[in-house]
Amino acid sequence: MEKVVSGIRPTGNLHLGNYFGAVKSFVKMQEEYDCMFFIADWHSLTTRPKPEDIQQSARIILAEYLACGIDPQKAPIYVQSDVKETLELYLFLNMNTYIGELGRVTTFKEKARQQPDNVNAGLFTYPTLMAADILQHRAKKVPVGKDQEQNMEMARKCARRFNHIYGVEFFPEPQNFYFSEKAVKVPGLDGSGKMGKSEGNCIYLHDDDKTISKKVMRAVTDMGPQTPNSPRPEVIENLFTFLRICSTEETFKFFDEKWNDCTLRYGDLKKQIAEDICKTVAPIRERITEYTSNTDLLDRIAREGAERARESALATLREVRKIIGFRS
Repeated sequence: MEKVVSGIRPTGNLHLGNYFGAVKSFVKMQEEYDCMFFIADWHSLTTRPKPEDIQQSARIILAEYLACGIDPQKAPIYVQSDVKETLELYLFLNMNTYIGELGRVTTFKEKARQQPDNVNAGLFTYPTLMAADILQHRAKKVPVGKDQEQNMEMARKCARRFNHIYGVEFFPEPQNFYFSEKAVKVPGLDGSGKMGKSEGNCIYLHDDDKTISKKVMRAVTDMGPQTPNSPRPEVIENLFTFLRICSTEETFKFFDEKWNDCTLRYGDLKKQIAEDICKTVAPIRERITEYTSNTDLLDRIAREGAERARESALATLREVRKIIGFRS
């Protein structure tokens, strides 16, 4: 099976956008591919998290991944900092990466604008650490969003340059992996863009029913349909997106007809959306609670995942050392 690697930064809890946009697909992928998932705690250092939050955040993300259906027996899940071999490969890749090309990376320029007082070397070389995360397992596919496409091109460039400099065909060029032709884009509740932590428009997988209902009932709407069979404005189409992903087809058709004949009441629509989101989130939330209360289990799963990841990374690193000219 083809090897797939994907990571997530422990910068907050998972929300519906994460679940429908990526994690739900990971659960399917683990049945068809040789998958490895990791929690990118080293990457989070570019934003200076509090020391006491680093381990706790990693445990929370691990618990949420497991609650969503990731099976560590099928797809190892590990914490990035538990695989020390990554750093050595990161060093080797940095030696062959140029300042000019790192400076042109859009995500670096955006982050530098967002945190002008903390434009650090880790932020600058973020793409080569990401490349090391991928290439250490010689992965062929990486699930990515559009914001990571340029970093993925840098990972391919690192692989090509290493192969060219040393006259080998060792590293495969990892390809962007998309779950389907049209990925699910879960909207925020503020009527614009997609759901995201920084925008404050999320429904989190740990939210209780009361919190979910309050958030949904505050969702932005308009004056309502004025003309039969008229196209829905974006803020209303966003609400119908929640119906598509959380409700039955019958429910969607019911409210679609209400829109088309101009009898739709937004209060009824929001109550239905809240109810169906609660049904979707409740079993996941219960499993999150079970996992987070068992830190010994979480630590064991992370440790076992790291052992399997280190075995893969070390096998790669032995060959890399030999190719470069160091003792393996």
